[in-house]
Amino acid sequence: MSLLTLSLIFANIILLVLGQTLWKLGLDKVGFSFTLSGIIKTIFTPLVFLGLCVYIVATVIWFYVLSKTEISTAYPLQSLCYVLAALVGIFVFRENVSAVKWIGLFMISAGAFLISRG
Repeated sequence: MSLLTLSLIFANIILLVLGQTLWKLGLDKVGFSFTLSGIIKTIFTPLVFLGLCVYIVATVIWFYVLSKTEISTAYPLQSLCYVLAALVGIFVFRENVSAVKWIGLFMISAGAFLISRG
């Protein structure tokens, strides 16, 4: 896998977590109602809408990545989203992470490292 492809995978990971973070920040402000008007209101909330735009960019990057590498390599590396999202949860949203979650996050990181080497 080329350095460009690997870099784009990591850019994709960052963008996906950024998009989720923007969604969470937006939803914390406006809430969510599972009705047509509630969905439309939510989508056009600035932070949620920005998160959608970030996801569009991430998807275009992902298209490129999939065209250049095996999905069996690229997709497992994306599991690092879970690790980065947990860190965002801790530092941005002040969430508690149990010891069991830390072990799981370590296992995900170790697996991603092994996949990136193979």
